[in-house]
Amino acid sequence: MTDVPLVLADGIVRRDALRGQTLLQSTTFALHAGDRVAITGPSGSGKSVFLRSLALLDPLDAGRILWHGAAVERAAIPRYRRNVAYIRQRPALLDGSVEDNLRYPFELRSYRDSRFERARAASLAAQAGRAADFLDKRASELSGGEAQITALIRVLQLAPEVLLLDEPTASLDPESSRAIEGLVHAWFDADPGRHASMWVSHDPAQAARMSERHLTMRAGVLDEAAQAASAHQEAGQ
Repeated sequence: MTDVPLVLADGIVRRDALRGQTLLQSTTFALHAGDRVAITGPSGSGKSVFLRSLALLDPLDAGRILWHGAAVERAAIPRYRRNVAYIRQRPALLDGSVEDNLRYPFELRSYRDSRFERARAASLAAQAGRAADFLDKRASELSGGEAQITALIRVLQLAPEVLLLDEPTASLDPESSRAIEGLVHAWFDADPGRHASMWVSHDPAQAARMSERHLTMRAGVLDEAAQAASAHQEAGQ
């Protein structure tokens, strides 16, 4: 683990401008290379707000995000989002085939220094237990689990540094959930000195499987005290 975090949230705050409600209390948090973090907490506690803020998908009301120790300027946001990738619960797919969806990012300006590799995409699909013809399937014919697998492969092929996973297996069948977890584990293990992940889940068992560090969130406040207290009690036994 290096001293400089991959991503540092420095006193970030998010408010609902219409209701005047603070969605995310002032939060300082560092994510280092090698970190596997899980966040649990009740619905509406601010977990998604926090992840979207880290991904710079929503404007901050206070604070700043640092990437490798430097503030992320507006012009650098597309490159930042390429490396700090947000995976939402219900992915949006384009009309067309799975391959069409996987090719799409390479049409964007931010990714024109890379090119789509079907063999690489097919290998990722195989890791998720998909058949050889998976890339030829129509997006409209995919199950919820297959759509999420497609969305995750679409991100993984771009070689991100950080995955921010916002309940990516909610409402999925157990087989699809295991496939998603397996893809994330394989991605992390391929280069643990470079990668980091944050996984939001309502399932404590899944949070334990997908992390080495467990945070909780309530009413917009991120907390690690409960885990620290538990670890202290176990050490004293």
